[in-house]
Amino acid sequence: MSVQRLSKSIILIALLALVLSATSFAAHAQTQRGPSDVVREFYKAMREHRFKDAWAMTIYKPAVEDLSAEEMEDLRSDFEQKAAQVPAQIEITGEQIQGNIATVFVRVPVTESTPQVTSEPVNLISSGGVWIIGDEANQTVVKKAGRRFFLDALIEEHQSDVEDLLKRLVAVQIVYGAQHNGAFGDLQALIAADLVARESGDPKAIGYNVRITIAPDGKGYVATAEPTRYGHTGKLSFWMDQTGAIKSADNGGKAVPSK
Repeated sequence: MSVQRLSKSIILIALLALVLSATSFAAHAQTQRGPSDVVREFYKAMREHRFKDAWAMTIYKPAVEDLSAEEMEDLRSDFEQKAAQVPAQIEITGEQIQGNIATVFVRVPVTESTPQVTSEPVNLISSGGVWIIGDEANQTVVKKAGRRFFLDALIEEHQSDVEDLLKRLVAVQIVYGAQHNGAFGDLQALIAADLVARESGDPKAIGYNVRITIAPDGKGYVATAEPTRYGHTGKLSFWMDQTGAIKSADNGGKAVPSK
């Protein structure tokens, strides 16, 4: 190979290296969002119900990235409730960065619970050169739980909600009975009387099939609750009668025997 051809080859290689380097730099620059940018994008994704995209900007990425479409659907109701709390307009009032930790201050709009305009801090950490919402302590917890983090939290939340409903049911039935000549009401009757939240009758909302069976004379009842999808929306099944004695058991999603 002549010196002239060799020189041309070296020049071509150098030019190619410069192009690749510039492309890599441009791609890297595009991913380097500041803390405030990340917070804005997170809230935007939540408002648009792009939940996987939203959580991917946080320490909760390991909890959602491997979830199936069906599992995401199980979590949708809970995520939508969180999204409903996001203001239509996000105003960032300040940003502080100290090493790998950042705080972004978001203006909270005036509501009944917050009559005065306040700024709420959002904490971020730098992970792999990228800013994500959250802190290191909780990041460790999420990484350990992995894809089960939100799923197990949802199960615990549903089970706690059902148990709370059963605990309130005794007092609710007393009120209902006082209005209906001492007769107790089934779940739909209690909902219609505005004594029980409408969501309690929606298995998709609470993850449980709740039933209240009234005795023939109307003076007694049995309340039962089983998860709509065992291991996904709940694990424990519940049973309770008019005495208020609650029984629960992990029966693989089947009903708890009365005795």
